[in-house]
Amino acid sequence: MCGIVGIVGQTPVGQALYDGLTVLQHRGQDAAGIVTIHDNTFRLRKGNGLVKDVFHTRHMLRLQGNIGIGHIRYPTAGTSSSSEAQPFYANSPFGISLAHNGNLTNASELKAWLNTEARRHVNTTSDSELLLNILGHELQNSDQHTLDPSDIFTAISNVHKRVRGAYATVALIIGYGMVAFRDPNGIRPLVFGKRETATGTEYMVASESVALDANEFEFVRDVAPGEAIYFSESGKIHSQQCAENPSFHPCIFEYVYFARPDSTIDKISVYGSRVDMGKKLGDKIAKEWDDIDIDVVIPIPETSCDTALEIARHLDIPYRQGFVKNRYIGRTFIMPGQEQRKKSVRRKLNAINAEFVGKNVLLVDDSIVRGTTSGQIIEMARAAGANKVYFASAAPEIRFPNVYGIDMPSANELIAHGRELEDICQLIGADKLIFQTLEDLVEAVSTANPDIKEFETSVFDGEYVTKDIDQRYLDQLDALRNNETKETSDKNADSIIDMHNEGAE
Repeated sequence: MCGIVGIVGQTPVGQALYDGLTVLQHRGQDAAGIVTIHDNTFRLRKGNGLVKDVFHTRHMLRLQGNIGIGHIRYPTAGTSSSSEAQPFYANSPFGISLAHNGNLTNASELKAWLNTEARRHVNTTSDSELLLNILGHELQNSDQHTLDPSDIFTAISNVHKRVRGAYATVALIIGYGMVAFRDPNGIRPLVFGKRETATGTEYMVASESVALDANEFEFVRDVAPGEAIYFSESGKIHSQQCAENPSFHPCIFEYVYFARPDSTIDKISVYGSRVDMGKKLGDKIAKEWDDIDIDVVIPIPETSCDTALEIARHLDIPYRQGFVKNRYIGRTFIMPGQEQRKKSVRRKLNAINAEFVGKNVLLVDDSIVRGTTSGQIIEMARAAGANKVYFASAAPEIRFPNVYGIDMPSANELIAHGRELEDICQLIGADKLIFQTLEDLVEAVSTANPDIKEFETSVFDGEYVTKDIDQRYLDQLDALRNNETKETSDKNADSIIDMHNEGAE
């Protein structure tokens, strides 16, 4: 999962892009980048690390210009080396820079086509660079020496025809402006807003509405599935539906885990959806565990706090904060490498013993993916003196790989894959385990926006909305992206980058 921002302003946008990326940091901790346009030239800074570590004063002073885009990354395709950091840029045609959140499911096919037919060179293993070059190729096909909005929309229409998968994208075209577009299924989120200044109207696009809030932009609306919006350098807006058969299938895991609770995505409050998850799960616990004696409800911070509080209210059981979170440790779910995730759990959380001693505790988490974190936290609860440890997941069992931009590539890494409830319960060491049903999860999230009839729920039910995923594809993805392969390729790639970057800065 990644985060993107883009601004067309009346004054320099570097600081606003930085601020937008900072509040989206939860979407990725691997790398960050910003590119602006100044004097018809790209000004680029990107590298591995958190936003605050990648950008220093000297970098920000160079990021001049009233238009720019930014990106924060965690790797789902390719390596986590600095060569994969975004935004990417291409010199032809015109000069294009692009940032992308999602994952292309026909990347191998696209790379072969670019090499043999489009004759465009791709320098990394990132599918975002593929998307950049495909957009460049389609813009190059324009018969005009200059671009008008219809040329841009025609190019994006052709991108939609050629590309499959999930993509929320923002791109700069030197001499023209910024364009934002979303895949025809609307899997990955994208919003835009505006603010009025003394010198005119400024526009911003971002992965979540919270980035607009941080910069005092007024939320306008979500970018529709398949839609493209072109913001000219002069501040004019043009929009067009560029997909032949768009549909609405937003990723439901955004609401379960990824997005900040103060964000609104596709007219749905993330906070409100998590409260409704608590209502649904509280109902299920009351019905199925009526003989279970629970003394206290304790969330595993932070994404489960709102859900756990509602469960406690529904069951009329005390709610307590039993774990203290070290806020200077990153989100373990999105850390590359299983060993790094294991080591980080103990550094990230510490139990408050008084809340556990002699009690039957119900731990609540947003989901159980690999089971590593859940098992270690249950061990911590027992070590703190808990009598019984029950566990509730606000999401259903995650049984299938994700191919749309979430790092769940290997079915073998998923604790629920091929296992029943009792097996999972035993593996994580809980006395009792309960999961939200998929039906209840969908109902909890869709309450605020009944116009969305279906969500992207493939990790729970194995149904892939792009209709192009088979077992052969999943096997190939597993081989490319399992932890051992990723960690090895990271080390090799970083060695190469270090050799090329000696003395650079």
